[in-house]
Formats: sequence, C-alpha cells, structure tokens
Amino acid sequence: MLVIGGGMAGLSCAAHASQFADVTVLEAESAPGYHSSGRSAAAYIEPYINATVHALTTASRDFFERPPAGFAAVALVRPRADLLIAGPEKAHLIDDYLARWSPLCPDLAEVNHTVALAQVPILRPSAVARAVSDPHVMDIDVHALLEGFRRLLTSRGGVLTTNRRVDQLSRHGSIWQVRCDSGSVLEADIIVNASGSWGEAVGALAGAAPVGLVPKRRTALLIDASAHAIADWPIVHEVESAFYFKPDAGRILLSPADETPSAPCDAQPDELDIAIAIDRFEGAATLAVRKVVHRWAGLRSFVADKMPVVGFDDAVEGFFWLVGQGGFGIQTSPAMGRLSAALLRGEAVPADIAARGVRAEHLAPARLRAPPL
Repeated sequence: MLVIGGGMAGLSCAAHASQFADVTVLEAESAPGYHSSGRSAAAYIEPYINATVHALTTASRDFFERPPAGFAAVALVRPRADLLIAGPEKAHLIDDYLARWSPLCPDLAEVNHTVALAQVPILRPSAVARAVSDPHVMDIDVHALLEGFRRLLTSRGGVLTTNRRVDQLSRHGSIWQVRCDSGSVLEADIIVNASGSWGEAVGALAGAAPVGLVPKRRTALLIDASAHAIADWPIVHEVESAFYFKPDAGRILLSPADETPSAPCDAQPDELDIAIAIDRFEGAATLAVRKVVHRWAGLRSFVADKMPVVGFDDAVEGFFWLVGQGGFGIQTSPAMGRLSAALLRGEAVPADIAARGVRAEHLAPARLRAPPL
C-alpha cells in the first residue's frame, strides 16, 4: 500500500493500516506535515463545522488524553478556556449557535459580560454583548502528534519517504505503478490519496473523477503581548468567524478566519488579509498591534458539504480517497486514522465511531459525483 501525502491524514491512516499491510508513505516535501498540518491553530473544539466532524472529534478525545504507551514523550493536549463573543448587533446569533450546538455539546454555557471581560481584559466592552464558554476545548501539540504517528508507523514496519513527489500513476492488472519526479518507480495494490490540497491533481493522475475539492487559504500572525499575562487567556472566537485569537508561547496568535479559494501551493499570507486581521482585532480589543512578529498562511481543503472524503473510488479500482479535512484534520486524526484503516481493510466503521452516527456512505466519494443523465 502506498499513501501519497505525509501530513496528519496520511500518517494517521498509515500508522493504523501498517498493522495489517506493508505501507509506504510518499511525502513530496522535505519533512512530513510541511503544509496544512504544520500550520494549524492546533485546537480541539467539539462544536465545529457539522455533526459528523463533531462525532469524529469526540471519538478522538480519549486518544488525545490517553495515547498508547510510548506514543509521545509529552502530553498531546492541555486544557484551554474558550470564549465565543458577539457584539450588540450580532447578539441574537448566540441563540442560533446554542440552538444548533447545545444538543450535541450540552456543557456549553453562556457567561455574563463581566465574567467574559475578566477572562480577557483587553476585550472592549462594546465587543461583548453576549458570550459562550466551552469547557472542553484543548490545545493540541501538533508536532508531538505527528511525530507519534510517524513512530507508530515505523515501529510496525512502515516506511516514510520524503522528497518523493508523484508525477505519474498507472494501473496494470491489479497493481499500481507510481513514478516520482526523482525517477523512482514503486508498485502497490492500493493507493491512498492523502495529498491534501493536491487531492484533485492526484485523483486526476489515477483517472478518477473530481470530488470538488477546493483549497482555501487561511492567514495567521503572531503579535506581541508582552505587557499582559496571557498564558491562561481563552481562545476568543467571533460569533460569525470574523476573527479568532489565542495565546501562543507568550504572544497572541491572530487570524481573520479567511477562506480564500486558492490553487494548491505553498501558501503565503496576503498583506490585505493581515491588515483585515489587525483591523478586526483592534476593533474588539484595546491592545494596539505595534508589531507583527511572524505571519504565515496555510491551505484548508473542503468539498461542498464540508465533510471528509474517505473511501474507495467507485470507478477506479484500488484508489482510496482521504481528503477534505478542512480545518479539522488535526482534531479528528485519531478517529480518522482508525476509520480509514478499517475501510481500507474492508471492515465496517469502528463501533464507537458508528455509535456516534458516522456512516461510511456519508463519507464516500460517490456522494459527491453527479448522478448520470
């Protein structure tokens, strides 16, 4: 089995699949997790995207809190307070948010204006007409998680190779031949397409019909906050995702939560998006942004229904899709690794994940293909 893509999706799948198959991971860059996986905001948030993402997230929680012995030398997660805020003109949206998410996340709690401002003293009173707290949010150590899956893969006999960009796929009988730009040729019975923003391009190499995968740029920056003791501040989200910010190693990580469609690439921040992030932040907080310490961007890839695409292609034998994890690939990776490995082996969705309402047919690429005329 060859897994194309050494990000979180590819490595978590490969680590689990290596229990029953010979697995090689092909990573185009010089290190795993170079693109989206290495540029994540690194948060575990249960009320996110939709009910399926919520289910995959909660099915991952036990792994994060109690990983297998030897998986990581440090804790994978630590608690992080969370605050969703709305100004006066958007206060009514808090009711919509609670109506949507409280049935799945019953511990969500509205907090009063005074409590919210005490948690984050730089917030302007005018920016916090209403606020909601989520007690289950956590910071994720993305490096430790990615490295843990890499070690798990190799301990089971799997192989991770870097600087192997795939430029040709061809099937001969029951075997795929995979040619890389280095000139090397490998063979496998199954190809797993875990290539992130390049998912459609890899699918096209295999002759698979598109699934409608769209990479979208997300911008982030670090700003100085040395005048404040911020370590215990919550993640702060605006109710309509106009921005979010969180403590990050003594600085504030800020994003305008942009989702700008992009071609697959090594994403770079746009100056306009940086300016928008600062403007929105300063509109909600009294801390003036005097210096941007660091800035970056990453691509988060989605299909139309914002669900992951997991399963064998309905028309191309031996070609397995594992793309479309958007902004939730890190927080769902333990469950997604188990789920994708089970489907690769021809098994049912793992029982604990199925009990949360996740069905293989809801994730399969066939759901995204237009019916024949």
